[in-house]
Amino acid sequence: MTGNSGRPRTPRFSTWTTRRWLRVGVAASLTVLVLLGAVGAWVLGQTRSISDELVNEKSPALSVSFRLESALLNQETGIRGYGLTGAPEFLQPYKQGLTEQQTHTTRLRELLHGNPARLQDLVAVEEKVQVWQDRIARPIAAALPGVPSPLATERAEEGKKAFDAFRTALSSQQEHLRTDRAQAVEDLSDTMNLRNWVFTTIALVIAALTVLIFEGLRRGINRPLEQLGADARTIAAGTFDHPIASTGPADLRRLSAEIDFMRRRLVRELAFTEEARMRLDAQAADLQRSNAELEQFAYVASHDLQEPLRKVSSFTQLLQRRYGGQLDRRADQYIDYAVDGANRMQTLINDLLDFSRVGRVHHELHSIELETVLKRTVSSLSVSIEETGAKITHDPLPPLIADPTQMGMLWQNLIGNAIKFHRPGKTPKIHIAAEQDGGLWRFAVTDNGIGIAPEYAEKVFVIFQRLHTKDTYNGSGIGLAMCKKIVEFHGGTISIDPDYSDGARITFTLADQPPQTTDPSTVPEAVRAGTEPST
Repeated sequence: MTGNSGRPRTPRFSTWTTRRWLRVGVAASLTVLVLLGAVGAWVLGQTRSISDELVNEKSPALSVSFRLESALLNQETGIRGYGLTGAPEFLQPYKQGLTEQQTHTTRLRELLHGNPARLQDLVAVEEKVQVWQDRIARPIAAALPGVPSPLATERAEEGKKAFDAFRTALSSQQEHLRTDRAQAVEDLSDTMNLRNWVFTTIALVIAALTVLIFEGLRRGINRPLEQLGADARTIAAGTFDHPIASTGPADLRRLSAEIDFMRRRLVRELAFTEEARMRLDAQAADLQRSNAELEQFAYVASHDLQEPLRKVSSFTQLLQRRYGGQLDRRADQYIDYAVDGANRMQTLINDLLDFSRVGRVHHELHSIELETVLKRTVSSLSVSIEETGAKITHDPLPPLIADPTQMGMLWQNLIGNAIKFHRPGKTPKIHIAAEQDGGLWRFAVTDNGIGIAPEYAEKVFVIFQRLHTKDTYNGSGIGLAMCKKIVEFHGGTISIDPDYSDGARITFTLADQPPQTTDPSTVPEAVRAGTEPST
């Protein structure tokens, strides 16, 4: 690269980014490693080639040559014995030797393939053996058994010379094979020494590259990042006016500058954030106080409605008793409407009072036996159980840390609903299942009643929501809403099982140790104490 004057200009390393430094370093390292790897691969290839030649050719060839010599000796021994005695059993070693000779000769030719000199040695051996076979072995073997062969005596001297000739050729072949194997062993040793030196050099170069890379990373990346981290920790500790130093490659310097810009912006935003936090704290305190006052208002309002409602109910009932049948039919109907409305209003107010007391008045958490609470609930529902013939079964129930009054209200609403909403003409069957799931207990109340449609699975837990008219089923529509409030107060959840179609199945969970959700200091004294203001 040249400037306007045509003179070369050196690159400005200060503008190199971390990525560029890494690319250059990785490229250089890979180039060196590839070269070293190529040399190492060549050395390994040579070592493997020589080792394979020694193991698969040289050594087996020498071993097969010895076995060939043994086979030829067996032939000579068998022929000599048969020629002198005529005993047929001496032909067995000879025949076996012929078979082994053929096998070993074929194997030697395979092993010496590509080695013309050693193949020539093998041909020389075969020629000498052929002469001995033609002149001595085959004629004697063809003689009649039982008597000594005259040829054995006549050609004894010729046979000895022929046998010595092929043994000499065989010894020469074995000597050449020994020399070849020794040379291969020496070549293998030299190659292995070269391999060791090459891989030692590779290891040293890799170690040097590793040191260079780690030192480069430490100086170019780790040290600037450590400085950046130290500055960030100083700022995080509260010294927001501390500047961030820009060091290292160009991209790290840009990062430091951007973080310093962010620091300056955070300093500007800090004052505003602190002011906003203080306003939010004040609003949260006001909201908490307002919620407590609303709870107190709901409690007091429902309580204060009791007295005028009792008067309305008393006077309407008095009108009904005193003037019932004396007025016209429509007047009697109006009086009945007024009495019924007053009674239902009384029920609604009582249920609303019970609902508002959950978590405030009944707040005595201690260890209870759910079995005992369930027995008391079943006893209190004995009239409706006897009237309907309901059958109630349950799994073993665990002990829990809970409010006993609220647990009684929970069982009473769930079992009471199961009895109330039974199928006409069918005996109600209710089963309570319980199993532990981690730190929670999972319960299921299953009945064979009219059930709850899936589209109403959420609606039924809303206060004053009814799925049936008051003429079909009595009640205020607050029971399941109260169950939900009780379960959530004890750290659990409640829902309808939409997959159960043979009735209704309500599942809920309860924690072993319910959370503390209410701070008594934020609740007005009259509500905390559960006292009823005077009317």
